[in-house]
Amino acid sequence: MVSLRSDFLGISSPNPFWLASAPPTDKEYNVRRAFEAGWGGVVWKTLGLDPHIVNVNGPRYGAVWGPDRRLMGLNNIELITDRPLDVNLEEIKDIKRDFPDNAVVVSLMVPCEEQCWQDILTRVEDTGADGVELNFGCPHGMSERGMGAAVGQVPDYIKMVTAWVKSSTHLPVIVKLTPNITDIRYPARAAKAGGADAVSLINTISSITGVDLDNFSPEPSIDGKGTHGGYCGPAVKPIALNMVAEIARDEQMSNLPISGIGGVTTWRDAAEFISLGCGNVQVCTAAMTYGFRIIEELNAGLAQWMREKGFTSIADFQGRAVRNVTDWQFLNLNFVTKAEIDQDLCIKCGRCYAVCEDTSHQAIAMKPNRVFEVIDEECVACNLCINVCPVDGCITMRQLAPGEKDLRTGETINADYRNWTQHPNNVAASSSE
Repeated sequence: MVSLRSDFLGISSPNPFWLASAPPTDKEYNVRRAFEAGWGGVVWKTLGLDPHIVNVNGPRYGAVWGPDRRLMGLNNIELITDRPLDVNLEEIKDIKRDFPDNAVVVSLMVPCEEQCWQDILTRVEDTGADGVELNFGCPHGMSERGMGAAVGQVPDYIKMVTAWVKSSTHLPVIVKLTPNITDIRYPARAAKAGGADAVSLINTISSITGVDLDNFSPEPSIDGKGTHGGYCGPAVKPIALNMVAEIARDEQMSNLPISGIGGVTTWRDAAEFISLGCGNVQVCTAAMTYGFRIIEELNAGLAQWMREKGFTSIADFQGRAVRNVTDWQFLNLNFVTKAEIDQDLCIKCGRCYAVCEDTSHQAIAMKPNRVFEVIDEECVACNLCINVCPVDGCITMRQLAPGEKDLRTGETINADYRNWTQHPNNVAASSSE
């Protein structure tokens, strides 16, 4: 039997899919619908101290679409909740009472004063919530007020505030990290040093998604003016995976629990985050794109994949990919592949030939009748042809044995470098350093 049950920091939920702190978790009505649809948990949209926030009443989202108008990313300029704190707290209490088996974590952001954190933590504890998430990541609006990313970009502040919170509450504390920083390991280490029970990442990326070329205002435009916002959605997933991996394989982290965020849209995305060490995943843009019922596909897809792999629990594959993340210098230079084109699948569009001829290594020849063939001695296995080919499986990579020769020319097409430092490129690089 396959179980999707998640136990993150002792917070139990029926599956590892939580809704991230965002518009979908801003009120009881939304959260109730989410739990009824099957979501495992929520992180309630970030609360602050009264007087409450005033959001803009114009457009709040900018968008980036793929060629088929599939939403690739959202830029949002919305701030933390603009609903009164008392109302939010009462609704959290009601939700936790009615859904005791689902995870309810509360996101918090208040000024960098210890008393402010103590005050709001006392009130959150009274709701019966399962934990708190410290929002040190919001890149717009709040950061200009000395909160959000303004804290998350300074490790000393992260450590200080986290320590305040840990000394003021018995609840598990998750620190939400900003990606708007050079090396994610430093804020993560600071969170751990401050006593954080876990980190969550990534928060949104500071961005401008476009400019209206009629009024020359960044989008979304508010009365002819625009501002940077937070970018999220499928397009940020590669950045999120890399940052998660950096923390997961950092020896100073000592297996610090991670909640993965950033472009989770399918069950496969979730499996990738978990395989890189995450104990659960948080979702926002996918729910805002397709609605709460997407959880049915997420749960069913992940469970089916786990059955096929022989996994019975999330723990069976959590972190399995971490050991395979390494630095460039440790890559095996004896591993050599060459592209192969399946002529039965080829539709003769010529995209592989065009990009290889113009921008790569001139390793694809166009024969009569638009038959495209790989020139092995020129192919460096860059993979570009596969990435631009519109037919799945038409172009593949064949692994060569060390010392294998081209049957047509007799030339060695896979030199056998027993040690990566013997490679001419690396010898030159090492000597220059």
